[in-house]
Amino acid sequence: MPCLFCKIIAGEIPAKMVFEDDLTCAFNDINPQAPTHVMVVPRRHIGSLAESGAEDEELIGHLHLVAAQIAGSHGLSNGFRTVINTGRDGGQTVDHLHVHLLGGRAMHWPPG
Repeated sequence: MPCLFCKIIAGEIPAKMVFEDDLTCAFNDINPQAPTHVMVVPRRHIGSLAESGAEDEELIGHLHLVAAQIAGSHGLSNGFRTVINTGRDGGQTVDHLHVHLLGGRAMHWPPG
């Protein structure tokens, strides 16, 4: 059974897409934690960062470059944060690798 993000990528579940290319798509988070909260996901299903391999190296870099491009197009010139939650203890709630792009407010450290 396809995961939630695979269904969004396939167009089976509606989402506000903000970016798409051959490798990735990005859409607004349904429960935003900042004024800008975009999910950048690979089109190919990878369960988590822990399940990625050497063959995913370029894709993982591409996800971050896409996040930076989106941050620029959203006017996040004062800064932004990218986060990859991995596994239950890491806060991952959808088993599909994804990068959270958060911006539009000051971020604090340590996070959550």
